[in-house]
This record gives sequence, structure tokens and C-alpha cells, in this order.
Amino acid sequence: MKTLRLILGDQLNERHSWFADKDDSVLYVLMEIKAESDYVKHHIQKILGFFAAMRSFSEKIEADGHRVKYFKISDKDNQHSFEKNIKSLIKKHNIKKLEYQEADEYRLDHLLKSLSGKLNIETRVFSSEHFIAERNEVADFFGNKAYLMESFYQHMRKKHNILMDGAKPEGGSWNYDQQNRKKIPKGMEIPEPYTFQYDLSLIKEEIDNAGLDYFGNADEKNFIWPIYRNDGLKLLREFISNNLKNFGPYQDAMGEKSWSNFHSRLSFALNLKMISPVEVIEIIEEAYEELDEEHLSSVEGFIRQILGWREYMRGIYWAKMPAYEKENFFGFSNSLPKFFWTGKTNMKCLEHSIGQSLDFAYAHHIQRLMVTGNFALLMECDPDEVDAWYLGVYIDAIQWVEITNTRGMSQYADGGLLSSKPYISSANYINKMSAYCGNCKYDHKIKYGENACPFNSLYWNFLDMQKDKLKGNPRMGMMYNLLNKMDNQEKSKIIEQANFYLENRDNL
Repeated sequence: MKTLRLILGDQLNERHSWFADKDDSVLYVLMEIKAESDYVKHHIQKILGFFAAMRSFSEKIEADGHRVKYFKISDKDNQHSFEKNIKSLIKKHNIKKLEYQEADEYRLDHLLKSLSGKLNIETRVFSSEHFIAERNEVADFFGNKAYLMESFYQHMRKKHNILMDGAKPEGGSWNYDQQNRKKIPKGMEIPEPYTFQYDLSLIKEEIDNAGLDYFGNADEKNFIWPIYRNDGLKLLREFISNNLKNFGPYQDAMGEKSWSNFHSRLSFALNLKMISPVEVIEIIEEAYEELDEEHLSSVEGFIRQILGWREYMRGIYWAKMPAYEKENFFGFSNSLPKFFWTGKTNMKCLEHSIGQSLDFAYAHHIQRLMVTGNFALLMECDPDEVDAWYLGVYIDAIQWVEITNTRGMSQYADGGLLSSKPYISSANYINKMSAYCGNCKYDHKIKYGENACPFNSLYWNFLDMQKDKLKGNPRMGMMYNLLNKMDNQEKSKIIEQANFYLENRDNL
């Protein structure tokens, strides 16, 4: 045997050119490593999902005639180190060459480059053949200019001829986001989320026997997430049939009736590369040909998430790492409230969004941004803690996509590189976009006093405390005008209320 090819847990691409030909001189290796499962505390469904998908992928390529060595978490010969396991295989099989695909996390990219320098054999790096943009395309596109997702998104649409009508965007506009901010009407039927039912109890037993630390809930006998490529494609087809038409207008809406609403939940299958962004976009474009033009906002909104936001976030990551993971524009250092790990709070929006995250390892983008993320920012939480929670709790979270959304978009820790203003709000926004406030202990209409919604006082307190850093931001001008006009006695009561909530963060 001459060549060892390493496949990481988020590189499960059956259609990679590596697998076009069968070669007995090539040995593929996949590893379940303790250090990769506990560098942050992960949701149990995330660990189960990764292991199950990796094992399914390994079995598939082996059935296709490729030679595979798979290190399970429970295997006695597993040294739980990429370096040690690879060196062991090199010695055992007299390997002459190591090949691997570009890692998408900076940490692993650095680890594999370092390992290559330690080996006395040839090493070669390949593309993962997954993303639409090149790794450095965002950085090259903007150069020294300000980063703006919409500009990059339009560039990608034109470059790849996606949702275009000749040289113009389909329908005449590039972006229909203004049409995609509706609250779900009362009585509107929401389809049951399409899920899977896999018995992963044996993997769960191995995880427990290995002593891996985790949190969250799981029914390991009825695992609901895709673990095969065909599962991802089924999920896409179900989304098109049942949810695509309503995805656009209600993609920002929140409620307690469904944990999924009209979202596709494709991100886990996409981020593990079981399916590709190109094929997803192609299938969505084909579906649009059979839809009425009135559903263009749904199609465009969905494509923008993949072609625009997802590719843009990856580009920001590689343009700004490793410094990006240390950004802390406001200098915040508070710990996350303890109920982020339990969901036990009287605040209905947080109880539901966190509870759903613990139950399903999933929440949609507005729950992440405008409920949990908004609250963590107003609570002045350390972005390191916020990053670790988001990276651990969500099944689709891999650092290249998590940290840019969390530290940049949600926490404004990069000082405005990624978003033009902090994504903060009072209770008014949450009430407008959800049904949470109607049966909450806290009153969304009042800023202070008994049972005043914490979002209200914390919001105005944040603006007051950060005015030196934010008052020059043109998008914050209206709110600072309102703050400046506020009666001093009124403002004192609000700030006193906010300080009470900050001091009692764990008991809200």
C-alpha cells in the first residue's frame, strides 16, 4: 500500500473525485477522536450525528470497493490523535504518501500542516470540492474595501449565472428580504417536520463508555437527523414540496407550535458535505420553474442563504482567522446565564428557543440571532463563552460558519466588520415576530417595575453604556436621539432595572 488518504468528519462527500476510481494501493482513514469531541462541550445529538454519518460514509465507500480503516471511539487501537494514528498506519502499511483535503477549520488546517512537516513521506493537499467560492475569494474580491455581503452575493449570482435573466436578476431585483419578515398568522397550518428514525443506541453506549462529556437531550433509538447522502436529498425534496412556498415570507417568524416552521434544516447535511451547495441550488432553481412568480421571494431568500451568506461567512473566516476568534470590541466578560444549559427561565422566548435547542440541537437563524444572541449581547457576555455555547449546542455548527455568525453577526465583537450595527432589540421586535410574549411572566410593554421584560431595560442600558462606541454609527442615530430625549428620572429607573437583571442573570 502506497497512499494514505485522511477524511475528516465534515468531509463526507461521496462524489469527490478521489472516489472516481478504485485503487488497492490507497487506504482511506476516518477517525473518531476524543479531543475532537470535547474541545468544547457538545450536544449529544451532534456527537451522535457526526459519528453515525461518518460510519455510514465509511461503509458506503468500502462497499464501493475502496479500502478503509475506521477508528471508532471504542477501538482499542485508537490512540485518539490524528498524528499518532496516522504514524501508526504509515508504519504498519509502509505508506509512502499522505493525502488530505483542505480542512475547513483553522485549527485543523494548522494541525495537518504541522503534521505534514513532521512526516518523512510525501504529502499532498486537495480541495474538498464542496464550496462554490474559492477559499480566498471574499478577501480578493473586497481587497481593502469594506466587506458587504450583498455585493459579494450579486458577484456570485452573476459569476455562476444563478437566478439570472440574462444580465439582470430574475424578477428585476437582487434581494427580496423586505418581503420575508412576516409573522405566522394565527391558525396557519405548519407541516410536521420531516425527520428520520435511526437507532443509534449502540453508538450512544460507546460514547458513554468512552466518558465523553456532553449536554442536551436525545432519543438515541429515534435519531431524527440525516446520516446518509440520500437522506439529505430527501430532506431537500420534502422542503420543496411542503415548505418552500412559505419559507420566504415567514423565515424570520418564531413561535411555539413548531420547532422547524418552514425551514429546510439542510445545514447539517450541507456542512458535513453529504450534499453540495451547487446541487441544492440547481434543484431549487428547477423547482422554481414550476412555481408561480409570486414565490420568487422564497426561492431567492433560500438561495441567498447558501450562495450568499454561507459562502460569504466562509470567506470572512479565512480572511480574518486566527485573530478573529479573539475579537471583543466591547470588552465584555460576563458569564452566560446558567439557564442557557437548562432552558429553565421564566422568559418564554428564551425558554422556548433554548429548550428547543436542547431538545433538537437546532434553532433557526432568528432564534439564534434575535433571541439567544440578542440576550447574550445585552447581558454583556464574554464572546468566548457565547462562541463555545453556539459551537456546542447546534448540530450544524462547525467553527468556520459558527464563529462568524456568532462573534461577528450576533455579538458585534468584530466592531462592525461583518454587520453595520449590533443586532439588538427590545421586546418589541420579539413580540412582533413571535407568539412568545402573549403568555410570558414578563410584560413586553414595560421597561421597569414588577415583571418588566428584561429585554427592554437591558436594551436601553446597553445603548447608554456603549454610546461612546456606537453613537457615531449612522444606523443607530434614531435610537440615540430617543435616548438623548429621555427624561433623566425615567432613564435612571431603566438603568436601575437593567442592573438588577444583570446581577440576577441566573434567576430570570
